[in-house]
This record gives sequence, structure tokens and C-alpha cells, in this order.
Amino acid sequence: METQITSRVTVAIADDHPLFREGISRALQMSGLFDVVAEAENGRDALEAIRQKRPAVAVLDLRMPELDGIAVLHALIRDQVATRVLILSAFTDSSSVYRAMEEGAAGFLTKDSKRSEVVEAVQAISQGRTVVPPDLTGGLVDEIRMRRTQNVPVLSERERQVLNGMARGKSIPQIAGELFLGASTVKTHTQRLYEKLQVSDRAAAVAEAMRRGLLE
Repeated sequence: METQITSRVTVAIADDHPLFREGISRALQMSGLFDVVAEAENGRDALEAIRQKRPAVAVLDLRMPELDGIAVLHALIRDQVATRVLILSAFTDSSSVYRAMEEGAAGFLTKDSKRSEVVEAVQAISQGRTVVPPDLTGGLVDEIRMRRTQNVPVLSERERQVLNGMARGKSIPQIAGELFLGASTVKTHTQRLYEKLQVSDRAAAVAEAMRRGLLE
């Protein structure tokens, strides 16, 4: 009688906190369902590892050095990499959840989720399902309704900080220094601002933000 061997699901993990990253990796490996094929401490390394390893699922921290989780997700979809993405975040505001799902994330969990919940979420995502816990669903629905009824773009906290820096005439390196971020990360937030405000340069972004009441 032949024994059927089920291959493990390949996973990549990216988080700039080593203990948290190692804890998730250990939980996935110990489940017997997954092989962690790559780990990274910043978004740029994560993107490179995912492009090389092509795991079935990537578990990405929302906020990381170099590139944040959404920027990595955006690049993967742009490059047509089939890896499905679970975003983990300490931030649970509805705009963050909405943005992740809008960009194509297959799931969103808070970083205080139990390890077993992360394992279950990765398994569900590997099977083609979408994962958003009930305590975040209400806020997500409210965010969708608000965006349908308002013409004012909802900016993340970082996007607002970058916008305020622009309004004060600060350069990208200066804004990066003030926010303790990499210049590439600030450029990513800047591009998001341009997309949301439907403009192509910083002067137009500041003018449009003032017109829409996004700047005091």
C-alpha cells in the first residue's frame, strides 16, 4: 500500500523584530504543514527573497525598514508573483486594513494574535481563502462605506506626516530624517500621496491637499 506524501506549503516571513519573526517561524515549522524558506528583517530583503524563492505565502509586517509590507505587496502584484500575502500589524486602524486589502493582501491579522491563529490564517490563505478577523471586519466595512460617500482621500498617519513635511518645504531626505525612516520608504509614501490626490508632483500635492482640507 502506497503512502501519500503531502508536500508542505512554502512560506516567507519578514519582520524587523527578530524574536517575533522567529516565533512565527517556529510555530509554522512545528505545525508540520509549512516550510519556512526565507526570513527577512526589512522589506527590500523580503522582496528579493520572495522573488527568488517564490513561496506560496508571505507573512509581512506592515511597517518595516526599507520597504513597508504594502510596498512589498504592491511590487509582487506588479511583477505578477503568485505568492499570497498575509499582513501582520500592530496598527489596527481601518484605513490600514482597507489599504492592505485594496492592494491585494489575502489576509490581515494583528500582531497580538495567537501563534495558532497565524498558523490557521496561513493555512487558509494557502488554500485560496481570505482572512480578516471579526474584530477588524466592522471597521473595514465602515471604511468602505465612508470612501464610497466621501471624495476626501483617507491618508495613513505616515502619509499625513510626509504631506506636512512637504507643506513645510522639506526635502525627502529631511522628511526621512525627521521620521526616522529610509528615503526609499518616504518616496513610497510620497507616491501613495500622489495616487490618492491624483497629482504628479509635490507642489500639486500640497495645493490639492489644501483644497480638500487635508492641511491646516
